[in-house]
Amino acid sequence: MLNHMFKKTRRSCIAMAILASTATTLYAQTPLNTADPLTVIGYHEVTDASNEAVIPLYAVTTTNFEAQINYLKNNGFHFVSTDQLIKAHAGQITLPAKPVLLTVDDGYESFYSSIYPFVKANKIPVVLAIVGSWVDTPSSQEVHFGDSEVARNKILTWAQIKEMSDSGYVEIASHSYDLHHGVLGNPQGNSQPAATTRIYNPTTKGYENDQQYAQRIFQDLKKNNERMKANGIPSPRVMVWPYGRYNAQTVSVAKKLGMPITVSLDDGPVYVNQPLSAINRILIENKMTVDDLGKEIYNRQHDLGDNYRAQKIMHVDLDYIYDKDEKQEEKNLGLLLDRIQQMNVNTVYLQAFSDSDANGSADMVYFPNRYIPMRQDLFNRVAWQIEKRTQVKRIYAWMPLLAWELPKSNPVSKDLVKTEQPKASDHLNMGYIRLSPYSAPARKVIEGIFEDLGKSATFDGVLFHDDTTLSDYEDASPAALKAYAKAGLSTNLDVVRNNDQQLQKWTAFKTKTIDDLAMQVAQDVRQYQPALLTARNMYAQVVLNPYAENWYSQSLEQSLNRYDFTAIMAMPYMEQAKDKDQFYADIVNRLKQYPNGLRKAVVELQAVNWRKDNAPIPSQELADTITSLYNQGVVHVGYYPDDPIKGHPDPAVLRKVFDLKPNRVEP
Repeated sequence: MLNHMFKKTRRSCIAMAILASTATTLYAQTPLNTADPLTVIGYHEVTDASNEAVIPLYAVTTTNFEAQINYLKNNGFHFVSTDQLIKAHAGQITLPAKPVLLTVDDGYESFYSSIYPFVKANKIPVVLAIVGSWVDTPSSQEVHFGDSEVARNKILTWAQIKEMSDSGYVEIASHSYDLHHGVLGNPQGNSQPAATTRIYNPTTKGYENDQQYAQRIFQDLKKNNERMKANGIPSPRVMVWPYGRYNAQTVSVAKKLGMPITVSLDDGPVYVNQPLSAINRILIENKMTVDDLGKEIYNRQHDLGDNYRAQKIMHVDLDYIYDKDEKQEEKNLGLLLDRIQQMNVNTVYLQAFSDSDANGSADMVYFPNRYIPMRQDLFNRVAWQIEKRTQVKRIYAWMPLLAWELPKSNPVSKDLVKTEQPKASDHLNMGYIRLSPYSAPARKVIEGIFEDLGKSATFDGVLFHDDTTLSDYEDASPAALKAYAKAGLSTNLDVVRNNDQQLQKWTAFKTKTIDDLAMQVAQDVRQYQPALLTARNMYAQVVLNPYAENWYSQSLEQSLNRYDFTAIMAMPYMEQAKDKDQFYADIVNRLKQYPNGLRKAVVELQAVNWRKDNAPIPSQELADTITSLYNQGVVHVGYYPDDPIKGHPDPAVLRKVFDLKPNRVEP
């Protein structure tokens, strides 16, 4: 059944209990006021016949449902209606303290028999999101429920929906007319959410274009609105996205059709003075207790998200998976998925590009795009399989920012970073072919590549490669020199390098240029992946030696402030550290100098020694290092690379140490 295949959210909807016995008290004692965040809670089905539930994972017993509602009432929460929410957003009224919006998805018949009588008796407003095509199914047929079938009597009728709408307690929302299912998402045949997937056409071997995609979404949502009006139900003001999947285009379509409020499954607090275009909510699962609910509300309202949940990261090179032989490639993918499960990691940094000539710059990618050759349409496939078949909660697309080796036919391929001394030492000459961030045409191409990535697959974040750097002999290109002059900087870089004050200003300018571009491309991707997180690789020397900021145009402080996560390449063999234990300790101690240093930094270890013919670092050494880092207070740890073909590192060894850190939020 597709509903089981699609994770309802890529974020943890129900964090495992920490201090579970005190969670209720913890939240109840937190002083809040009329500017409190809005708590949005999502149910599916309330039934005592668990063996007959449509989706057992989201089926809640009557006793638990009533206990959760009573918990909210007894702890000072106030249920609000859509009318109140819209007026509060417009500044016309103030919501009561600790407001709650109650939502229920899909439109099962159990809503009419189990939820409606309770909310009506207790005068609780509720939003019910229906799928029009399910309701339109004749009584003699089964409902096409995702990729499966359910009995027609499991779904509400238009008459029941109208009756509840007329009561004044039930706001009927749209859950689409027929987007609550999967469509063909890639050449390998994966079925993916219809609302956010560009349908793949095996005949043309291409995808829907922007216009075709937008038109399909518009016609579907419009039809659902029309079916409601035809059955005497007001046109909906709320859109609840199937599977929680949405993007800027779908939100825009919903607004055009009169639905200013749309509901997602993202994390984080909701404030009514902010846009209501994708309000986050807590999804209730069948085993959720009132203590779990109290803790989850506390975490949401205090924005305790990814920084407070230990990330256990496998850094995956997609070149290990790619093979011209389809059968071998599928075998490679199977090995990777098995390793992810065995390792019990919760985060994957997944390569989306290829450096086929091993010169350090990307000359091909694993997704369709307008600017650079596609080695194979593979990123979508692997990312989707990791999401569907493993326990991983976050997938980051690992991408260069500047190191793009464009085809020579593209005139932008000449807009490169210029190094003044190409024979300088390693930290002066980075060795990458990189597009200059000061070239407007180059920036446009970079943004376009990331935009195409955003629409080609579903993922949670972007990891910017270690090419997000300019040495103290870069960039000397004409576009860069023009930018320096405009900023009031000297264009005589020899003079700049020999004057510490000018050098600091120049470094700060370059660092800001790089980070501004990274933030811009992240914003471009958010048109398609709205909850996108950002991470970036950082050289260890920048952390260990503050003066090294001048060598790399990287700033630890600025990175911690601007990116969600900074992945420190803590690789002592690569850095030729004399004492690797002291090397790690020095990194940790520097991170501790910043309030959120340990919460926002990933310590990324090397799994091979590149200076000794790629010799594997022993798995036990990696495990011992991770244990030591945990003991020093490090929260997030990863390693690179993972080799699924050779089976290194050993999952049995690393899992033991990764399991020392729970997957729950830890304030």
